[in-house]
Amino acid sequence: MAKDTKATDQPAANDQASKIEAIKNLIFGDNIAAYDSEFEQVKKDISTKKNELEDFIEETRKELHQAIDNLSTDINIRITELEDKVADKVEMLNTKKVDKKVLGDLLIAMGEKIIQK
Repeated sequence: MAKDTKATDQPAANDQASKIEAIKNLIFGDNIAAYDSEFEQVKKDISTKKNELEDFIEETRKELHQAIDNLSTDINIRITELEDKVADKVEMLNTKKVDKKVLGDLLIAMGEKIIQK
């Protein structure tokens, strides 16, 4: 019996829902259709803008990675050049600078040679 009441209640509920839907369409039909149309257009616009933004973000990401790679390469080249310059300056200073101990030993040896003569 419970099944029979549910079966009879179901068509009545569907009938009542369809009547409410019909009344709603009579009162708001044109407005709802316009709102639905505008809503669909907004959804399409949002989807299009989202895709454009995702493409722009990906393009920007690639450009940033390229710029970072270029900057890294440039910095590595400059560091290498600076290291070479520092090494050259150290070598130049080593050749120009006379070690005090070596100079002292030479002067002593020269002095001893003068005394011997």
